[in-house]
This record gives sequence, C-alpha cells and structure tokens, in this order.
Amino acid sequence: MAEPERTGSLLRHRGLLGFLCSRSASSLAFQIQAVAIGWQAYALTHRPLTLGLIGLAQFVPMLLLVFVSGQVADRFDRRRVAMSCQLVESLCAALLAWTSWRGMVTPWLLYGVVALFGSAKAFEGPSVQALLPSLVPAARFSRAAALSASLLQTATIIGPSVGGLLMLGAPRWAYAACAGLFLLALVAMSAVRLEQPPRPRGLVSLTTVFGGIAFIRSKPIILGAISLDLFAVLLGGATALLPVYALDILHGGPFGLGLLRASPAIGALAMSLLLARRPIGGRAGALMFGAVITFGLASIVFGLSRSLPLSIAAMIVLGASDVISVVVRSTLVQLNTPDEMRGRVSAVNMLFIVTSNQLGEFESGSVAALLGSAPAAVVLGGAGTLAVALIWMALFPGLRRLDRLEPARQ
Repeated sequence: MAEPERTGSLLRHRGLLGFLCSRSASSLAFQIQAVAIGWQAYALTHRPLTLGLIGLAQFVPMLLLVFVSGQVADRFDRRRVAMSCQLVESLCAALLAWTSWRGMVTPWLLYGVVALFGSAKAFEGPSVQALLPSLVPAARFSRAAALSASLLQTATIIGPSVGGLLMLGAPRWAYAACAGLFLLALVAMSAVRLEQPPRPRGLVSLTTVFGGIAFIRSKPIILGAISLDLFAVLLGGATALLPVYALDILHGGPFGLGLLRASPAIGALAMSLLLARRPIGGRAGALMFGAVITFGLASIVFGLSRSLPLSIAAMIVLGASDVISVVVRSTLVQLNTPDEMRGRVSAVNMLFIVTSNQLGEFESGSVAALLGSAPAAVVLGGAGTLAVALIWMALFPGLRRLDRLEPARQ
C-alpha cells in the first residue's frame, strides 16, 4: 500500500501537475500536427522528398539555435520561455488552419511554418526539460521523470490516431485542434509554481554560451550516458524501415504497419508506468547498459523475424528497454547539473536526441539501400548497438558502476 501513497503524494505537487498537463497537451498537439502536415505535404506533391524536406525544415532550426536556446533557458524564467514558445506554436497551427480553410496551402508555406515551429521547439525543449528538477524533491525526480515519460508515450500512441480521425473531415480541423491544445499547454504552464527559487544568472560570454558542452565533457558519467544513447539509437533505429517490413516482409499491410509503429510506444508506456510506481533503486548504471543491450537484441530479433506477432513483441521490448535508458540518462543529467546550467546542458542533450533519431533513420535507409536488404541493415544495426554497449562499458567504468541516481555531492 506504500507505493500508491507515494505516487499520490507525488501528484499533489501543484507545480508538477501543471507541468505534466502542459507537456501532455503540447505533445498531443505535436503528434496531431505531424500527421496533418505529413499527409497534406504528400497530397500536394506526391513526392517522398517533400516529407524529407519537412523533417529537415524542423531539424535545421534546432541545430542552429541549440546554444542560443540553452542560454535563454538559463537566463530567463523558464516558464515564461515555454509559454512564449507555446503561443508561437499555437499561432503556427492557427495559420495552417486558416490557409487550409482558404485553400492557400503550398509546400513552401508548409516548409516555412514548420521551420518557425521548429525554432519555437528549439527554445521550448531545453526550458521544459530544465524546469522539472525544480518542481519536485531530488528523491522523487526519477519517479516524476518516469511519469512524464508515460504521458509522452500516451500522446505518441493517441496523437496519430486522433490526427487521422480529424483529417477525415478536413486538415483545418486538425490544425484548429492543435492550436487549442497549444493554448491549453500555455494555460497549464502558467499554473506551475516552483518549489525552489531561481538562481542568479551571470554575464553572457562565449564561455557561458558553450558552457553546456564544457560541463558535459568535464563529467565522464554524463558524457557516457548521453553518448551511449546517441550511438545506440543511431545504429539500432529500425523505425524508418517499418513500411518495408509491413508491406514486403511481414505482409501485414497498412494495419500491420500501424501495429508496428504503435508497438514501441506501447512498450515504453508500460515501462514508464512501472518505473513511476517502482523507481530505479540501486545499480542504475548496470541497468542502463542492460537496457541498451536488450535494445540491441530486440533489434536483431525484429530484423530476423518473419512473423508479425514476433515482430510486434520485439518492438514492444525495444520500446520498453529504451525508456529505461531514457529515465536513467535524464535523471542522471538533471540531478547532477547545477540549476544555472540545466538549460544549456538540456539543449545539448536534446540536440543529441534529435540527431540520433534523424540520423538513425537516415542510417537505416542508407545501409538498407547499400546492402540491398532491409533485414540485413536492421540486424547489422542491432549488432552495432551491442558493440557500442560493450565498448562504452570499458570506456566509462564510472557509469557502469553507478549505483543510485542521486545528486552529486558538492
């Protein structure tokens, strides 16, 4: 009976509740908008390249603004930064709703709006990530991070379906819903109350702007955790090849593709809920490496599978193991980073995550084309993930021996 009571007491933090509501609404809107933009962009041109350019238009601003956004998150009120970004995102969605209603949407309009949206996300991400440690005591951060991850995974599962249903009416309805959800996120964020006062900020210089990278390089455990996740996802990501598996290998059709895409999120949601109820105790480093190894093995099983049920099971395991790594990494980074540097470190961490996802899809597709075989590319990627885990265990012994996820003693 003790566990449910602790979980209930966690939800009684007013600031955390507003934070979770804001992040959930924003994530749900993001998922719906991604479906609407992807469908509308392809419907306008019938060119797969258009979809790639949409992704590029969103990624480039994040890459260019990573150091600026981290500095902003450390110098200004993170709640106000997040709210400003959510207002811009709502206006972007409203613009797409209006232009869709008027029949004025063009590919270049979509590229421009997506780039503006990506710029807002570049500032919102570090501010929101750096905000969470200030909302709950350090002893409860791991549980709060797991609860936040579970809500994000729920949005990942529900969002595309809701977006698809709204698109049955017209794109403008999907965009209008996104505009409303981003405004809801803004209102929820305005209700957030910090339990710790913000620390004073220093003067801006090249040293402070690039302070996030310098700090990460000075902390081998944090560097190891971030880089391990980067290369594991970069090599082991099979998401880009799911259409090939669903249509040509597993013969599951569009329905099978939907099941495969939802499976990692289902596994991640289940593991997030488990970690929210039973947070990681000791041997966190070994658990993280075990999760990465499991991720690699699940990728290999998926690559070799010719059975849709087995492939779905492998993707569920893949999603569940990935969440363990994410929770350990995010807890380790946030609790061991001084509050005045969390924005810059979070910005670098977010860049690593976005880069691994984007380049991971490119790597999978390129290797599959080079080898002439999607299964060979997935199996090779899974083997690469296993190799990275073993190499990182030798390169970062401190991370391997990490016990409890606690703030570093000053």
